[in-house]
Amino acid sequence: MKKLIYLSCATIALIACKTETKKEPIVVNYPETAKVDTVDIYFGTEVKDPYRWLEDDRSLETEAWVKKQNETTFGYLENIPYRNDIKNRLEKLWNYEKVSAPFKEGNYTYFYKNNGLQNQYVVYRKKNDGDAEVFLDPNTFSEDGTTSLAGLEFTKDGSMAAYLISEGGSDWRKAIVMNTENREIVEDTLVDIKFSGISWKGNEGFYYSSYDKPEGSELSAKTDQHKVYYHKLGTPQSQDELIFGDIPLEKHRYVGAGVTEDEKYLIISASVSTSGNKLFIKDLEDPNGLLIPIVEDTESDNSIIENVGSKLYIVTNRDAPNQKIVTVDAKNPSIENWVDFIPETENVLSPNTGGGYFFAEYMVDAISKVLQYDYDGNLVREVKLPGVGSASGFGGKKDEKEFYFSFTNYNTPGSSYKYNVETGEYELYWKPDIDFNPDDYESKQVFYPSKDGTKIPMIITYKKGVELNGKNPTILYGYGGFNISLTPSFSIVNAVWMEQGGVYAVPNLRGGGEYGKKWHDSGIKTKKQNVFDDFIAAAEYLIENKYTSKEYLAIRGGSNGGLLVGATMTQRPDLMQVALPAVGVMDMLRYHTFTAGAGWAYDYGTAEDDEEMFNYLKGYSPVHNVKEGTAYPATLVTTGDHDDRVVPAHSFKFAAELQEKQAGDNPTLIRIETNAGHGAGTPVSKTIEQYADIFGFTLYNMGFEELPNQSVLKEFKD
Repeated sequence: MKKLIYLSCATIALIACKTETKKEPIVVNYPETAKVDTVDIYFGTEVKDPYRWLEDDRSLETEAWVKKQNETTFGYLENIPYRNDIKNRLEKLWNYEKVSAPFKEGNYTYFYKNNGLQNQYVVYRKKNDGDAEVFLDPNTFSEDGTTSLAGLEFTKDGSMAAYLISEGGSDWRKAIVMNTENREIVEDTLVDIKFSGISWKGNEGFYYSSYDKPEGSELSAKTDQHKVYYHKLGTPQSQDELIFGDIPLEKHRYVGAGVTEDEKYLIISASVSTSGNKLFIKDLEDPNGLLIPIVEDTESDNSIIENVGSKLYIVTNRDAPNQKIVTVDAKNPSIENWVDFIPETENVLSPNTGGGYFFAEYMVDAISKVLQYDYDGNLVREVKLPGVGSASGFGGKKDEKEFYFSFTNYNTPGSSYKYNVETGEYELYWKPDIDFNPDDYESKQVFYPSKDGTKIPMIITYKKGVELNGKNPTILYGYGGFNISLTPSFSIVNAVWMEQGGVYAVPNLRGGGEYGKKWHDSGIKTKKQNVFDDFIAAAEYLIENKYTSKEYLAIRGGSNGGLLVGATMTQRPDLMQVALPAVGVMDMLRYHTFTAGAGWAYDYGTAEDDEEMFNYLKGYSPVHNVKEGTAYPATLVTTGDHDDRVVPAHSFKFAAELQEKQAGDNPTLIRIETNAGHGAGTPVSKTIEQYADIFGFTLYNMGFEELPNQSVLKEFKD
């Protein structure tokens, strides 16, 4: 299939061009995508799935399709004249030293640091006031930087550490145990760990979680029985003790284990979906101790944040949609014995502990507010934050009287502060030395009505002096699901976008967690359309208020946000010029058949639930709603060939549908990152290349023949 993508001053009345010289057309020769006769029947309705064969990530045919699609996509991207200029600017702005807040383990203080363009952060440590030394360098794990550090946990005395690695961006992990003093590996690598941390029990061993090895492809086959194991050092993994998850008829898709700071209790959380969990406790000091249920259903989210002896402090949204903290005695921990400690408020609570205090972080319209409490529940103070934005990290060990927190917003690079828990005073610990002046930019929060009148907050960030004339290139970014909150944070890629006169807008859609469980539940299952309506209304607000116009608007989101983009562009293809769905959930009839996808049913429901749910999902599923003869926006689908969370088949099938049915001249391309997964651990070099392609594609399809801000271009060329 061949299409001419013709961009010129004459054919695109978007911006004032310097000349009327027409550009040479870019020929897009889409690979032919074979069809099969696969048909599924749901409640008597036949549903064709002509690209089912693309779900087989191990087939030579799929491999060849990926190769041809990438050849087509990169052939297009290489014709964008300023693609390398964007890449160079990203590299220049990215190239500054980044240092994490330090943390103490045993006799050493550890911290993460990246010199600038290193693919992965390096773990350093120092003793007292001595010089820092490299403790662990993930950049040595693989030549191409695609093997990353995915977790690091120390024993209580700091003498041993276990670290997790991810290869090619996969969610499957390997665990390696080392002696921290001499940094020697002490035993063979553990394998097949997934959706898990490491929690030590003394120095003898640790708990971790995994699934049984799936039949078929490790990257796409269904995994839905999570289990907790105990590994004793010096023994083979085959002898690890199964602690939880051995009842075949009682499947839990997400199970986690943790030992309390005083090493008195083992806590296990078990969930069947991404919302709601059972909670169990075991007294590790009792050799005959059993797992005792605290919460026996999955109607609420619950976690133990702290204990003082047998007194447990539990964070819960049970009968408290915005969360609260309750206390109970471990000897009789059932729900009827809970006593409120920090009651629910009108704002969502996300607490932490450190230095003998509780720190209650609240979201007030997605903005952080932090209150400090003592162990009797008395308010000590409100922590006056450095500005309006997102604070995190208010936590540490119980006996440490100083710890570190970070602060950021959309136009302020993240900085670290040292906090004194007794006085409430803090001082700047580290601030990035970056070629970006936050004072040149501004963020404003607005509230706009969605289709049903619900008020939705949105933060809009841009360079000061930007004229609201409807001609500003704008990225509208959203998520709207799984109780996840989008709070203000700085990003190098967004800084480069805004340097070019770009507007960056982030609405807090229903389905997220910004206003608690009620907000989340108003965007799930048969209320999922609320999320899309919120996003559409955000786009309409930006257009009506002259931040941008249809010709200059791009919509972007990843994972559940990729679904958001896919659903929005198929429902309202007239609303935007560019669509950028990343690692998206695109086939809503089959998502639950891959990896741990069945656990997402709390948010989505499944096509097997009942006929109503099937019809609802089919009504917005992006793969099933690409219509023949419709002009869709210029689309760049992005995914990774090792994504084993949202398998790339979602994106493959969506791109194939678009390429077959696109009626307009806008390109519909798919960029498939090789040896990469859902996003975590992606090397810096790959990230920079990806965003250079995304921004180049976006601006080019908005009609820009050169970068909008040539002064910045000249500066970094000089």
